Amino acid sequence: MQAALGDFKGVLRRLYFGQTTAARSWRIGLLMFDVVTIFYFVLSATLTELESYPHLDWAIGLILLLDYGFRLSLAVRPFRAAFDSTALADLIVILSLFAEAFIENMGFLRVIRMLRLLRSYHVIKDLRETFSWFREHEDIINSALNLLVFVFLVSAVVYVIEAQLNPDINSYMDALYFTVTTLTTTGYGDITMTDTMSRGLTIIIMVFGVALFLRLIQTIFRPAKVKYACPDCGLNRHDNDAVHCKHCGNTLHIPTEGDWQ
Repeated sequence: MQAALGDFKGVLRRLYFGQTTAARSWRIGLLMFDVVTIFYFVLSATLTELESYPHLDWAIGLILLLDYGFRLSLAVRPFRAAFDSTALADLIVILSLFAEAFIENMGFLRVIRMLRLLRSYHVIKDLRETFSWFREHEDIINSALNLLVFVFLVSAVVYVIEAQLNPDINSYMDALYFTVTTLTTTGYGDITMTDTMSRGLTIIIMVFGVALFLRLIQTIFRPAKVKYACPDCGLNRHDNDAVHCKHCGNTLHIPTEGDWQ
């Protein structure tokens, strides 16, 4: 029995960490599954029509549970790995996928699954190691990902708190709409907060969220810095049109194609 278990773990270790064609195909398959499930959870939080397919949720939950168990069994410190933030988020998502058989509040469960967005950081990391395009655009991709995770998770908090208190928020899409209009300081006024808790939440979004939102937008759309190590001080990130190192003043010779604006 122990020998068979050891052989099985050996197969899993080769699939998850090996460099063979089969191992790469396995990891790419897991990446694509992660991307699809993240997209599905975002979509299902906005479309009530998807509530009529509980067996799909259970199937996804079973696959996620198997992958979760496999990863913990291969970890050097399984107990410590189980309390990693991403692992805990995955476990909460898995529980929510099966909890719908016992809990009727599907809206709440579907919003909880937005925690799966945290998994996207590991997806991008794995894609960066696999595809050169992701390495070349790593900064922009990470900034865009941070923005999406922030907006969707804040919207999830708004929905969970306000769905039962605010008659203007009847779906996750309403919460997403309110969050985006608040973060962009548009404030149409068609959705307003009426109770003390919701107004406090709105203040937090406006004070901290707007600043973070603008920072992330700026990072996405402004020209990314280039990676070029200064021969004197070693500073390895500079502006695209930099002539001198900002740290030591040494003259730089950054190769460019001459098309920077």
